[in-house]
Amino acid sequence: MTLIFRQLHDLKSSTYTYLLADAATKETVIIDPVFEQARRDSALVRELGLTLLYTLDSHVHADHVTGAWLLKQSNGSRIALAAKSEAHGIDVPLAHGDKIHFGSRYLQARATPGHTNGCMTFVLDDHGMAFTGDALLIRGAGRTDFQQGSAHKLYRSIVEQIFTLPDECLIYPAHDYRGLTCSSVGEERQFNPRIGGKRSEADFAGYMENLRLGHPKQIAVAVPANMRCGRIEAGDTGASDWAPLRYTYAGINEIDPEWVAEHAQELQIIDVREPTEYTGDLGHIAGASLIPLGRLPEELAALHKDAPTVTVCRAGGRSAQAVTLLERAGFTKVANLAGGMLNWNHHGLPVNSRV
Repeated sequence: MTLIFRQLHDLKSSTYTYLLADAATKETVIIDPVFEQARRDSALVRELGLTLLYTLDSHVHADHVTGAWLLKQSNGSRIALAAKSEAHGIDVPLAHGDKIHFGSRYLQARATPGHTNGCMTFVLDDHGMAFTGDALLIRGAGRTDFQQGSAHKLYRSIVEQIFTLPDECLIYPAHDYRGLTCSSVGEERQFNPRIGGKRSEADFAGYMENLRLGHPKQIAVAVPANMRCGRIEAGDTGASDWAPLRYTYAGINEIDPEWVAEHAQELQIIDVREPTEYTGDLGHIAGASLIPLGRLPEELAALHKDAPTVTVCRAGGRSAQAVTLLERAGFTKVANLAGGMLNWNHHGLPVNSRV
């Protein structure tokens, strides 16, 4: 029954994305993925050896575009969203009480409308965690002034569907703008300034109806995109057009040595080791330019910024730093040789200057 759990963050939209997996079967769900972070999420799934079964969105978001469709393309996962959202492209339309199973674990969908008609809270099988979307926030609650919002509905949703959970049940919201990561039902029932304590439905509605907040900056883009579950009509999917890259959870594009060996003549290969390593036991790739990592900032002007570029070191650590440096300098086609020269030699690929 061991659970793999990760809380992920998108800085731009202050969105939390959650990954839950059954440790035995590796079957996985992701809650509230963000379009711009889909490669990150896929990388984590791949590196942990997981199988992504479902993406769940707590509602049709107005402040970011969901990554559900992109994750479906890259992982074969199914998109789960409230049927009441009326979005297009849902694979699993959810109703109140439905269960999403992953391995021996499951999440129960509880309808918690009020922020939007289609809001859902996802409650873990043992009632130890509740993923409340924008219904209940940490010391707050989701706004109710657009997207069919209703302060009265939201009050009843929180009181009847979330505050009835055990006090120790942990609360994980879809957003927090102060960097708070987690709360509990007991804490929010006692301390939440909008709905905690002995606040009545009238108290809550009066508070919410006088917030006078500006509309989310991304609403004109986010809502139409999320009504088709993040499906791209046209635009960048994050895929590379110059090489079969693999994006790592560390945020680096990597490439396998076999592909580099096959296309070496077309690449700008930069070896960032020291000179003694370049001519040492591991040898170097024919045509690779030796520019030790410490000298790389000084040598940028001599490099071709638009050329497909691969960085190399002994095991891939220094060359990963080089990728970051080159990208910051405006290089648009750059990748790290996965595993460095150790991996290159492991695959029996040709080397020069071995001594």
